Amino acid sequence: MKKLFILAAGLALVAAGCNGHKIVTDASGVFESDEVIVSAEQNGKILSFPIQEGDTLAKYAVIGQIDMSNTIIQKQQIQATIAALRQKTTNPKPQIELVKRQLIVQESQLEQQLREKTRTENLLKADAATQKQLDDINSAIDQLQKQIAVSKQQIALDDSNIETQNRTIYSEQAPLEMSAKQVQDNIDKGRIVNPLRGTVLTKYALQGEMTTTGKALYKIANLDTVTLRAYVTGSDLTKVKLGQTCKVYSDEGTDQYREYTGTVYFISDKSEFTPKTIQTRDERANLVYAVKIRVKNDGYLKLGMYGEVKF
Repeated sequence: MKKLFILAAGLALVAAGCNGHKIVTDASGVFESDEVIVSAEQNGKILSFPIQEGDTLAKYAVIGQIDMSNTIIQKQQIQATIAALRQKTTNPKPQIELVKRQLIVQESQLEQQLREKTRTENLLKADAATQKQLDDINSAIDQLQKQIAVSKQQIALDDSNIETQNRTIYSEQAPLEMSAKQVQDNIDKGRIVNPLRGTVLTKYALQGEMTTTGKALYKIANLDTVTLRAYVTGSDLTKVKLGQTCKVYSDEGTDQYREYTGTVYFISDKSEFTPKTIQTRDERANLVYAVKIRVKNDGYLKLGMYGEVKF
C-alpha cells in the first residue's frame, strides 16, 4: 500500500507540473495586419524595381520607376511652344522711349518760344519789333502745343496697343502652362512611391515587365504593430470593453508561450458563426463576437500565427 501511495503521489506531482505550463485564456485568434496593395499609376515598362519580399520600406520612399520617355517629350514640346510665344511679345519701352525723347525736344522748343514771345512783346512796346513778328511766334507756340498733345496721345496709344497685343499672346500661354503641369503630374506618377512604412509581403511585378494603370505591383503591411482578431462568446463579452488592456500569448513551442500586452480597439456589435477554421460541428454552430486587439510586435509575431488572449 505504501508503494502504491508513493506512486500515486508521484503521478499527481508530474500532472501538476505539466499543468503548470498551461495557461487559461478567454479567447483565441489569428494575428493579422492592415495590408496595402500598391498599384501602378501609369502605363509603361518598369525600368527599376529593386525591392524584395521581406524588405522594410520607409514612408514616401521612391522604390521604382516606370518609363515615361514619351510623356517627357510631350512636356518639352509644350515648353518649346511657350518659349515661342514669349518671343512673339513686344517690349513697349524702345518705341515709347523714342516718342518721349521727341516730346522732350518739343517741350524745350515751346519754352524757348515762350521766352521769345515775352521778349518780342517788350520790343513791340518800344516800337523795336513788328506785330507780324509777334504773330509768327504765337503761331509757332500754338503748333508746338499741338505737337506735344499728339506726342502724349501717341505714348498712351502705343502703350495700350502693345499691352493688348501682349495680353492676347499671354492668354495662349496660360492654357499651355496648365497642360505642362498636367503632363508633369503624369511624369511624377511614373515614380513608384511607397505609401507607408512597412514590410513587403508579396511582390507581383519585376523589372523589365510592362505594367498598366491599376496593376498591382506589391503588397505591404506595417508589422510594428499587429492585430489579434479573436472571437469571444456572448457570455465572455461582458469581460471586454474598448481601450481595455489585456494579456496576449503567442505559441513559442511545446507548452511555452510568449506574453505581450494588448489593447482592445474594436468589438463587433453583431454576432457571427465561429470561423470555419474551427472544424468541429458543435463549435462552428456557436455564435461569437469578433474582437480586435492591438499588440506591439517585437519581431516574433508573424501574420497568420495563432494567439490567445486573457482579459
